Amino acid sequence: MNYLITADELLQQQNSDAIVVFDCRCSLMDAEAGKKAYLQGHIPGAFYADLNKQLSSPHQPGITGRHPLPDRDNWINQVQHWGIRPEHRVVVYDDVGGVFASRLWWLLRWVGHDNTAVLNGGWQAWLDAGGESTEKVPEGLERSDFDYAALEPLTLTIDVDDIDTGNQLLLDAREAKRFAGEMEPIDPIAGHIPGAICSPTSGNTNATGEFKSAEELREKFAPALEAGQKEIVCYCGSGVSAAQNVLAMRVAGLDEPRLYVGSWSEWITDSTRPIATNTE
Repeated sequence: MNYLITADELLQQQNSDAIVVFDCRCSLMDAEAGKKAYLQGHIPGAFYADLNKQLSSPHQPGITGRHPLPDRDNWINQVQHWGIRPEHRVVVYDDVGGVFASRLWWLLRWVGHDNTAVLNGGWQAWLDAGGESTEKVPEGLERSDFDYAALEPLTLTIDVDDIDTGNQLLLDAREAKRFAGEMEPIDPIAGHIPGAICSPTSGNTNATGEFKSAEELREKFAPALEAGQKEIVCYCGSGVSAAQNVLAMRVAGLDEPRLYVGSWSEWITDSTRPIATNTE
């Protein structure tokens, strides 16, 4: 399965009824910024997918991470409401190297829809390829009646109580300073899960926001390749950007890692859980 699509490829296919496009632009610092950007201009025919309202269930402070998964039945209802069917090639994009688009890519695979690709290079790649921008919001597709509940997930998850750094290698998708506890702009406590290694999402893409080659990504994920029989677990601040690490590992040809959706923001809700503040 090709998990990425180029802007040129999308330009050639965009008028096909088999293509459904979603704009996933977002800002963790401004919940309305993504929707505002979408309304100011987006790929023609693209729908908007809201991280907080559609791609997550409500945050329960002190209990969950900041972006819990949507209830599975509710999510299936949302997918059907959008009109997505197995024959649709779903293309998702953002403007930050696929960090937010990967959440929708992962969620669709969570309910068995594998025919999904992230636009490589995102919004800027589309514009650079000569793609048009429109403010027109498309009409919705006819509701899908496909039974996604009957499909098995194509993803792997893990709950906080099953985190075991003795038998797992944890990859933290946040930047080095947040990992080391030197700064924390979002969560109330800084640091990382002891035993984890820093594997930031920025290392998956080049200067233009396009994913690096499979060979370069395998080099980036060398610790995962060298982990032997250890299970690989991806996490971040709230389970969103970690999905981009999952995507990058799949692009590299590596096995599907587990996603710890609660991530750091859930880990720190229990004061008995240990934290580390170093770069090792």
